[in-house]
Amino acid sequence: MPTTAPAFADATASDSALRRFLHGLPGVDAVGLEARAASLGTRSVKTTAKAYAIDLAISMIDLTTLEGADTPGKVRALAAKAVNPDPTDRTSPRTAAVCVYPDMAATAAAALAGSGVKVASVATAFPAGRAALGVKLADVRDAVAAGADEIDMVIDRGAFLSGRYLKVYEEILAVKAECGRARLKVIFETGELSTYDNIRRASWLGMLAGADFIKTSTGKVGVNATPANTLLMLEAVRDFRAQTGVQIGVKPAGGIRTTKDAIKFLVLVNETAGEDWLDNHWFRFGASSLLNDLLMQRQKLSTGRYSGPDYVTVD
Repeated sequence: MPTTAPAFADATASDSALRRFLHGLPGVDAVGLEARAASLGTRSVKTTAKAYAIDLAISMIDLTTLEGADTPGKVRALAAKAVNPDPTDRTSPRTAAVCVYPDMAATAAAALAGSGVKVASVATAFPAGRAALGVKLADVRDAVAAGADEIDMVIDRGAFLSGRYLKVYEEILAVKAECGRARLKVIFETGELSTYDNIRRASWLGMLAGADFIKTSTGKVGVNATPANTLLMLEAVRDFRAQTGVQIGVKPAGGIRTTKDAIKFLVLVNETAGEDWLDNHWFRFGASSLLNDLLMQRQKLSTGRYSGPDYVTVD
């Protein structure tokens, strides 16, 4: 994928040009955005459609462990769960990926070899992003060399919020170049961007710089993925493809814990971006506890009863 869509080459020619472009995007009607997200969240999904939605959601999960206490054993256990989420039901789909810190990427890659489940690795001094560019790029190189198929980077929110858009753009370009074959997810940390207008600007900035996915958050702050901020990002990828022909994925992360929540997000995808995004190549959930609830709801649909708390493993 080209680093900048040809239709927008002039927009990234200089810092002032990029600022003009981003501040020239239509302003976000916050009340309207939140009302639409809330309205779509009331859609009822039943029976066979619900069963389809549950399996789709499972297949879209980046099963995640990003803790200081992570061990190789925990990562291997998470990989086993990603490949075989429900040991009592081999019809359960696999998750999309396992997401870990760079030093655990090799362990995850070995455990997932041949399974089709991707290895995702956070990088660029996740979650704060407070490091020199050389350190961030080394972080990416290490993760890719260890077997990461996908890199989840964080933008420099300080630079973005102070209007240094070209710095953020060039950093994304540099990270993208280090990714090689790996797909790049660009994390905005929407809870720190303050306004919906900033989320829209960050979305376009990430896409112009070559992101394969735009991602809401790290899951490490108070406000993470919400229906409203995800709806806004879905509108951005829809509009970007309409103008460039380039499709970009979306990944809400943090705070999505229940089947009901996941289905609301799938409705947002279908009604905003369209069916082309209803695939784990283009939409992901950054989650850990969500999988357990999806599995219990899946069993409820197939057996008519809820499982006990020991039905699923504790991540």
